[in-house]
Amino acid sequence: SLQFLDGEDLPLPPVILGELGKDPQKATVCFYGHVDVQPAKKEDGWKTDPYTLTEINGNLYGRGATDNKGPVLAWINAVETFRALKLAMPVNFKFVIEGMEEAGSLGLEKLLEESQYFFSDVDYIVISDNLWLSNKKPALTYGSRGNACFCVEVK
Repeated sequence: SLQFLDGEDLPLPPVILGELGKDPQKATVCFYGHVDVQPAKKEDGWKTDPYTLTEINGNLYGRGATDNKGPVLAWINAVETFRALKLAMPVNFKFVIEGMEEAGSLGLEKLLEESQYFFSDVDYIVISDNLWLSNKKPALTYGSRGNACFCVEVK
């Protein structure tokens, strides 16, 4: 939870940690995504209610469809397809799906520190939080810049 200066406690939405497969012969890939969105109103330029997923000419319109509910759903659909076709999973899957990314991922760092066992066998992490370059080309993030991790102790 998040505690305000006046002492009020605001519960944070849960983070979903999921896994599928524990084959030690396969790599384990952890997919990250979020399902929260920034506020939106129809007068912001939406042709339909932003919070009602609407199909128009074969395209889906709705708040968060590309950032980031669509990419999260794409990984789930990939797993579903492998299972429906009765194909062996090429990797072990782990998922981290959160609902506070748009507010700075409040609470996520603490959860990750407390859940180190969950990540102990992860070989790769895919951050699935991207825009599409065009209607037919999704972006593929292969690196991030501006990230720094360090600890400082002052005495």
